[in-house]
Amino acid sequence: MLTMRELHDRYHKSTGIVFNALYPGCVAETGLFRNHYSLFQTIFPWFQKNVTGGYVTEELAGERVAKVAADPGFNESGVYYSWGNRQQEDRAAFKQEISDEAMDDNKGKRLWELSEQLVGL
Repeated sequence: MLTMRELHDRYHKSTGIVFNALYPGCVAETGLFRNHYSLFQTIFPWFQKNVTGGYVTEELAGERVAKVAADPGFNESGVYYSWGNRQQEDRAAFKQEISDEAMDDNKGKRLWELSEQLVGL
């Protein structure tokens, strides 16, 4: 969120590029968890499917990422889009409120400065 907001603040007006973020749902069966304990790899997807209802497939998450990137309905910059944590068929995305911590301009600028230092700029 901090990086998305900083990119929006620095470049949106001058370039017209849209910067946003999204939460497509919980993609619990993915290579991202390959280094977790095998018990976690088994229980976490089951828990997301049967308890929280937040589970989405990699395919659906990919469709949602593509939609936010390509659909003109998502052309507002500086927005965090979500489908929520309770997955329902054909659920529409909505603008998710951004936390106070992620709205902290000083943190965003500091993160940007540290990132510049880390990559040698």
